[in-house]
Amino acid sequence: MLQTMEISLVPFDAARVVLDHVQASGMTVECVGQHATATDAGHQMAMLLFEKYYIRTSSRASLTVLIENLTGPTKVVFRGSGGGEGALFRFDWGAASDFAASVVDALEPYAVV
Repeated sequence: MLQTMEISLVPFDAARVVLDHVQASGMTVECVGQHATATDAGHQMAMLLFEKYYIRTSSRASLTVLIENLTGPTKVVFRGSGGGEGALFRFDWGAASDFAASVVDALEPYAVV
């Protein structure tokens, strides 16, 4: 399930905060892709893709983060996935949700309530 947050930072600043925080969360984390764009009207959108190896599940988990202010306040949409064992059972021992929690940890000080 996608998770969402509304924050007080502009997207490019929020992307830097998330990038720094997630990459500092472990030696096996890698940013495998990023994209940013801005409009003439000052709107911004940033997308970050991360991958992390989890020793406890002997697998990789991914984290996708989209940050935008195209229609109003800055919104963050993110989802952890992967990290599962086996081909039939998508049981990941919490690796994907743990990875997604790093976005909340990074941006919680800027959350709009």
